[in-house]
Amino acid sequence: MQPWQDFIKEVLIPEDQLQRRIAELGEQINNDYAGKELLIICILRGGVMFMVDLIKHIKVPLATEFMAVSSYGAGARQSTGEVRITLDLNTTIAGKHVLIVEDIIDSGNTLASVIELLETRNPKDLFVCTLLDKHERREVEVPIRYTGFKIENHFVFGYGLDMDDFYRNLPFIGTVDIEKYDPSL
Repeated sequence: MQPWQDFIKEVLIPEDQLQRRIAELGEQINNDYAGKELLIICILRGGVMFMVDLIKHIKVPLATEFMAVSSYGAGARQSTGEVRITLDLNTTIAGKHVLIVEDIIDSGNTLASVIELLETRNPKDLFVCTLLDKHERREVEVPIRYTGFKIENHFVFGYGLDMDDFYRNLPFIGTVDIEKYDPSL
């Protein structure tokens, strides 16, 4: 596997800036859900690091659940448009305050499909918290209540976001110089 240092274009969001914004999001959630119980649904795999750091700042009673959703084929850089649920929830969401935690939203198609499915399960309310919003790529609007960062249309990796299933462990978000990236290395 090619070292990330060989294809990084820039550190778009450094670790300290990420952590500061995540703490701010946690405070917003605390204020909005004061006196309520919250069910957080993390969209795997990219959302895990974000969710773990986020819930450290949330003081309201909460439970966590996980869903795995795919709209990308192996090695793809863009969504295929076909959404597959590869791991569904283990608990009911009926009558609960639900917050979906997502790493990045670009076209909105995948998340819109997930929301449509979850709304049939009758949550009390359903909102979205995303770390990154690539709004210029949006094809379908989704109810984003909390946004970490709005970014331009860069291919990003690090902090949960992968590059061919690697580099999710980096503490920052970087942009990829596609001309320097060689998946065969």
